[in-house]
Amino acid sequence: MARKSAPDDLLAPLTLAVGQEELLLDRAVAQVVAAARAADPDTDVRDLAPGALQPGSLAELTTPSLFAERKVIVVRAAQDLAADSVKELKAYLAAPADEVIVVLVHAGGAKGKGLLDAARKAGAREVQCAKLTKAGERVAFVRGEFKALGRSASPEACQALLDALGGDLRELAAAASQLTSDVEGPIDERVVARYYSGRAEATGFEVADLAVTGRAADALERLRWALAVGQPPTGITYALASGVRSIGRLATADRSMRAGDLARELGMPPWKVDRVRQQMRGWTGDGVAVALTAIAEADAAVKGGSDDPAYALERAVVTVARAARSGARQY
Repeated sequence: MARKSAPDDLLAPLTLAVGQEELLLDRAVAQVVAAARAADPDTDVRDLAPGALQPGSLAELTTPSLFAERKVIVVRAAQDLAADSVKELKAYLAAPADEVIVVLVHAGGAKGKGLLDAARKAGAREVQCAKLTKAGERVAFVRGEFKALGRSASPEACQALLDALGGDLRELAAAASQLTSDVEGPIDERVVARYYSGRAEATGFEVADLAVTGRAADALERLRWALAVGQPPTGITYALASGVRSIGRLATADRSMRAGDLARELGMPPWKVDRVRQQMRGWTGDGVAVALTAIAEADAAVKGGSDDPAYALERAVVTVARAARSGARQY
């Protein structure tokens, strides 16, 4: 058995990212790529989409270049590889190439277990990326996000963020980053409530709910009132992005899943799944892309890129509302 790589050795010849939590898997890959490029800015990175590793292609990918730069080969969905590709990978693991880092992204479980076992036997550095299914794990994740950003948040604030946004780690990470960027001083429950739980008179989430159902005039009215009573513009752009992303995620989910399983898979409470399902009517894939682009532009504007952030928000709301009625091919 090969000597096992240390957990902190990001330049180990083989890293195994195991689990189904997409954010954690992406971070595991990004950390290896960043470390490789820090060691060699000319590192050649090949991030292979699921199914892209075809039989016979591994040898070409791992052959050292004439210029001897480092290579990082990322193999996504390794559990789904064809038998011939698995055979080639196992042979490679027995004699890895110099200056080549292979990252295997594997869902875990019984499927593709032979490759998983072979990677472990070869001494792979392993990163666990399992879904965080327990409330305590998600609270710990939120707390860790603030800590990584150099800030602290009260336990009540972390729980309030979970209550407001659900269990999607990408949304939670983005919210922690946004709060850290926008808020000075302690991050407590009142801060989270101001940004994400909303106010009775007008909230960013009310604006978003109206916009994603195509009600442009009503959404604009609520937007103007929200700004008038002091709702932070960044909270409104976040609410808009969260609403559109939820539609996209639900639209691409397995429709054969039971409601409870679907809610757990998406990290949403069941009531939110039902609401988003109603909001999906009239949306298309292109509409989601257009809406998210407009929201990103508005977010940049309200963070200092525009002299008129209110106008940028209004334009984004109108674009989202139009996208909600964006054509014949509906989700």
